[in-house]
Amino acid sequence: MNKRVLVTGADGFIGSHLTELLVGKGYSVRALVQYNSTGSWGWLEGKDRAANLEIISGDIRDANFCRVLTRDIDVVFHLAALIAIPYSYVAPGSYLDTNASGTLNICQAAIDNQVGRVIHTSTSEVYGTAQYVPIDEQHPLQAQSPYSASKIAADAMAMSFHRAFDLPVTIARPFNTYGPRQSARAVIPAIICQIAAGNREIRLGDLSPTRDFNYVMDTCRGFLALAESPAAVGEVVNIGSGSEISILDTVELIRELMDSDTRVVTEQCRLRPGASEVVRLVCDNSKIRHMTGHQAQVDIREGLQRTIDWLTEPHNLQRYKAELYHV
Repeated sequence: MNKRVLVTGADGFIGSHLTELLVGKGYSVRALVQYNSTGSWGWLEGKDRAANLEIISGDIRDANFCRVLTRDIDVVFHLAALIAIPYSYVAPGSYLDTNASGTLNICQAAIDNQVGRVIHTSTSEVYGTAQYVPIDEQHPLQAQSPYSASKIAADAMAMSFHRAFDLPVTIARPFNTYGPRQSARAVIPAIICQIAAGNREIRLGDLSPTRDFNYVMDTCRGFLALAESPAAVGEVVNIGSGSEISILDTVELIRELMDSDTRVVTEQCRLRPGASEVVRLVCDNSKIRHMTGHQAQVDIREGLQRTIDWLTEPHNLQRYKAELYHV
């Protein structure tokens, strides 16, 4: 409880929830938010400033800044990344700079400052379409988008620092996290926002892929469980529910929970290039269960209801632009 921890990407969806979890458990938290001229702290904006929370603005693409950022830190939770898959088709170089080079900067800074643990955030997208299910950590990596390619590179960079320089790294590989605060570029908030806005049509992409949706607090608890496990050093570990559901069935469940009869329309701009679509994802979470005892606590129905309740509050819904497709 007296450890000093750094969360990069603390202003984002998962990062803000993880920051709040760590602060609530009494850790001394340094939260990195991306520098911007307005001084916004993203999803940490407007939160009560706890005595054990320090918020710093900056950018992981700057190596010198990362060295300063990681001073006197015991554990780094590295979540800062560009994550929107559609935008990676438009600006792939940005993803390499932020995700791969940014991870290099964090790892080098952790070595320089003798950080005790680094929890590096991966993604199930690195597996691509499942060659077998459930997907365990030995599944081949397949870059089906520039985003997934940049994360494969970032994961390799982090693990190389463990093997070459004995940096105590764990690669946490969450499957499809969802919940309050998620960007409308993701399918679940996109569905909820369009229904909540009163749209008679829900505009979506491909409805056939399956995903392993994991509620955000279950993902965050998984991060913390790995940070507290010495056995996780040098390991790649999946975090997921172990269940799969198609996008179509997800739409149907949300419509049921929101008592909606809106119809679904496929919008061409929301479709990935054919060979880039990840058709099936379902997590084998046996490794994290055996290593730490962690398992998901929130099922898909309960998690969707919590997300709906949050998104349909007027002051939250007004942050979203249901009429726009976000890349």
